[in-house]
Amino acid sequence: MVTMKDIAAHCGVSISAVSLVLNDQHEGRVSVETAARIRQATEDLGYLPNLAARGLRTRQTRTLGLLSDGVASVPFSGQMLAGAQSKAWKEGYVLLLVDMAGNPDMEGPAVRSLLQRSVEGLIVAVDYHREVDLPRLPRPVPQVILGGRPRRGNADWVVPDERAGARAATLHLIDAGHRRIAFCNLIAPAFAIAESLRREGYESALAEAGLGLDESLVVEASEPNASAAREPARRLLRRSDRPTAVFCFSDRLALGFYQVAAELGLRIPRDLSIVGFDNQQNFAENLFPGLTTVQLPHYRMGVRAAEKAIARLQDGGDGPTGHFVSCPLVIRDSVAAPSGPTPKKLTAHRQGRAV
Repeated sequence: MVTMKDIAAHCGVSISAVSLVLNDQHEGRVSVETAARIRQATEDLGYLPNLAARGLRTRQTRTLGLLSDGVASVPFSGQMLAGAQSKAWKEGYVLLLVDMAGNPDMEGPAVRSLLQRSVEGLIVAVDYHREVDLPRLPRPVPQVILGGRPRRGNADWVVPDERAGARAATLHLIDAGHRRIAFCNLIAPAFAIAESLRREGYESALAEAGLGLDESLVVEASEPNASAAREPARRLLRRSDRPTAVFCFSDRLALGFYQVAAELGLRIPRDLSIVGFDNQQNFAENLFPGLTTVQLPHYRMGVRAAEKAIARLQDGGDGPTGHFVSCPLVIRDSVAAPSGPTPKKLTAHRQGRAV
């Protein structure tokens, strides 16, 4: 293993001169030419600094911990980890990951393992928008919840702006000319926050466009899969006054509507327009026609979480804050103008329609 002593001998300088250069404290104390020779020698000889020892001296390890609750094993939400790692790396930090794979018994040992490696901040990543109990820490470090929000306690949090995303999806259908727009929600306790926010966005868009809410067009699936959406879809699509469009809580519920539309001989988007939510890319883009949907911005959420963690370490700041990351609309081929007579144009004035 190459040491600073080896670098000093190779360059014919003192160990203290090597130390000054490698710690960027040499200006005015070591000549520019000598500093250049020392840096070149570190590359030629393969010198790697002992970051652990440097951390003991500076009390800064420039290391973040990321505690994942099943996120790392799912490519869809795993983009959160990619975003956090990318941002940490750009800022000169290393991200250490421990995934609990859905096993709550791992939390204590995982946290201790990260803290034993002197992480300066902790990001706790969850796979869907929910309230999170903060892990108990043997020593205080800044925490950021990624993908959820703390039930209680002192932590920043980063979540998708699901209300605005649902609003954009519904307004997209309205802009295509639809007036009878159904909503298939998911009713499951685990997804209570997302259920509420996505319905609020749907209702907000209707109100903004001057369309009244028709409760008979709001249906519910009890599980987050296509089979649970098929019966609600049949009830809606067999009606004589069936909707011309539907906004679904998720892409998987949208699949149930695709299946029932085919069963009833309805063509998408000519007879029925559909918009989903999540943008599970290997799924939504491979439906036929491709599903227009709302993107869960996992990568940008990860970037923002790392930014918040690093900002806490560098600047401190006031109390904990939440951050909503915008959910862009991904337009594919599942939306068209309704067939039949063109509906009367709306006169309601709408603003802030960024998609």
